[in-house]
Amino acid sequence: MVKQFVLFFMILFCSVSFGQIGGRYTYEFLNLTTSPRQAALGGKTITIYDEDVNQVMFNPATLNQDMDNHLAMNYGSYYGEASYGTASYAYTYDRHVQTFHAGISYINYGTFEGYDENGQATSDFTGSEAALSFGYAYNIPFTDVHVGVNAKLITSTLESYNSFGGAIDLGFLYIVEKNDLNLALVVRNIGTQFTTYSGIQEKLPLEIIAGVSQELEHVPLRWHLSLENLQQWNVSFSNPVRGETNIDGTTSEEKVSFVNNALRHVVIGAELFPQKAVNLRLGYNFRRGEELRINDQRNFSGISLGFGLRMNRLKFNYSYSRYTLAGNSSLFGLIINFQ
Repeated sequence: MVKQFVLFFMILFCSVSFGQIGGRYTYEFLNLTTSPRQAALGGKTITIYDEDVNQVMFNPATLNQDMDNHLAMNYGSYYGEASYGTASYAYTYDRHVQTFHAGISYINYGTFEGYDENGQATSDFTGSEAALSFGYAYNIPFTDVHVGVNAKLITSTLESYNSFGGAIDLGFLYIVEKNDLNLALVVRNIGTQFTTYSGIQEKLPLEIIAGVSQELEHVPLRWHLSLENLQQWNVSFSNPVRGETNIDGTTSEEKVSFVNNALRHVVIGAELFPQKAVNLRLGYNFRRGEELRINDQRNFSGISLGFGLRMNRLKFNYSYSRYTLAGNSSLFGLIINFQ
């Protein structure tokens, strides 16, 4: 079964020949990291299968009965005045229909000063976006394969422009209990705009992610490996600052190697004491680290870290993600077990 699942990964990766990443789609907030645990592990972690109800927002196949009657709430500050948060809840109706999930994510971009085409001040304006999601997962009988789906309704208001859309996420998870190995695949944000901002139809940020994780047998540590943006091989760009200037004054563009571009798909993370009351987490996002690094200066872009602390029926999570010298991100989360 493992060989078939790996083969499916390879076929899917090779069959998609093009795609696009950040800045070219609408509703880009859908790809924000949704929980401190996920952020601390580098983001895009899709293989966690336990009571953490936050995981369903990125891989609906991880929904399970251990999440029953759990509520998760997260809040984070982004750049400037921007802030975002999520809430997730799971409920098991019975063992036949298994578990349902409901969640909401939002982002508030803050207040902006308005100006007309002549540079004259107008009224201030704001921007915000939100998505309401409903999820369900199913364990295929007599197998260790889990499949899941999230359906999302999306609303966006940017100044006086409004848009409404819908999308679904498809998730797959295969658990090898003998080796405590999890394999996962997610296709996110398959959807469309129902109403546009100004009559122009825009695409949603479709993304394909594959992941694998394993808890070591004699060490209380689980490692995670995610491959993001598999819908597009070339995710690199030439940074003008890193171009080489010849003796005659001409500047050549930065050349991104095959290996460098391949690594930009990779996110790694590790969680120490994953089953204990206190968890320590560390991650590295290669694409973030490469795109935001500064020449001749070490600023540790791409690194993230965090911890989790369980107190009876409450669990507090925190993460710190390093972006640039000018801006970084912190996420705070709380999980409440109502059982």
